[in-house]
Amino acid sequence: MRIVIIGSGIAGITFAEKMHTLNQGAEITVLTKETDGYYSRPILSHGFSKQDIEQSIIMKTFAQLEQNGIHIISGTEVTAIDRKQRTLTISGGDDVVATLNYDQLILAQGSAAFIPPPFLTYRNQFYVFNSLTDLKLLRKFRHSVREHNKSLSWAIIGGGLIGCELASDLNAAGDQVTIFHAMDRLMERQLVAEDSLNLLKHFQSCGVNILLDQAVQSFEHQGDKVSVLIKDTAENKGYDAVIVSCGFKPRTELAEDAGLETSRGIRVNNFLQTNDENIYALGDVAQLPDEKIYAFIMPIRSQALWLAAYLNGDITEPWSPPVFNPKAKVHGFTAEHPYIF
Repeated sequence: MRIVIIGSGIAGITFAEKMHTLNQGAEITVLTKETDGYYSRPILSHGFSKQDIEQSIIMKTFAQLEQNGIHIISGTEVTAIDRKQRTLTISGGDDVVATLNYDQLILAQGSAAFIPPPFLTYRNQFYVFNSLTDLKLLRKFRHSVREHNKSLSWAIIGGGLIGCELASDLNAAGDQVTIFHAMDRLMERQLVAEDSLNLLKHFQSCGVNILLDQAVQSFEHQGDKVSVLIKDTAENKGYDAVIVSCGFKPRTELAEDAGLETSRGIRVNNFLQTNDENIYALGDVAQLPDEKIYAFIMPIRSQALWLAAYLNGDITEPWSPPVFNPKAKVHGFTAEHPYIF
């Protein structure tokens, strides 16, 4: 059985390792754009307060995974799925392969940083934060500025989960941070109103500047500074850098081009199967019949382990989400109420 997995995040690698354990005769190949190895995305949010993050974030190198019986083709992109022939068209990577056959295909590409359409015109004015590549770029920029014995001033657009975690870590690392949030309270999708207020007070006590109800319109470079322009108000002061953190967008383009059913994510049934019986989706690219995308570590691992057992014939019951309680990684803050999902 030839199993091909697109994506080397926690969904894809957890599934690959479990599947190999259950069925060592299966031919398992992982296709990934990544080149650094299998790393822990949740740790990205503490990528500025940890000095050795580039090394400590790597859980397994691709060479180690190869030694464990999982073939990795890194630095490559899948450009098309031929469902009729069960082949993939790929480009790049160390292995020069034009097409790759599969019996079962697992889509685990995860998500990309969501950039609000009005911001796209100004794409060269800001950073995003979604991968180790993004973190390395930000750390390199930060190091170049701090070489001049200068603390940085950052504007973070978005006061959701990732924006708040990022602001907290930059603040803990000694930088000045301002959060621009479009809503009237922080992390409104994860926290009850009381905890949002507590988080606001916590940030203020740490010196993080919080601006709520902000309709950010555009960005403008002025020398070595970037200004954030707000609707109906004067231009804001310049910052050393701006990071847009407005949520995530599941990578559905490949599935759409192949004729798979998509909505916010790739639509799957309760067996994580798409409308093609030979293609499954995992993690924060998979949209379940309850319309939810389970973009948290515990349910993603649960999906991956369940699917390996299911495809191996060990279980027949549909996947059901485990009980989980996600928490924001904000230095010094603890919510008093359960998080919302």
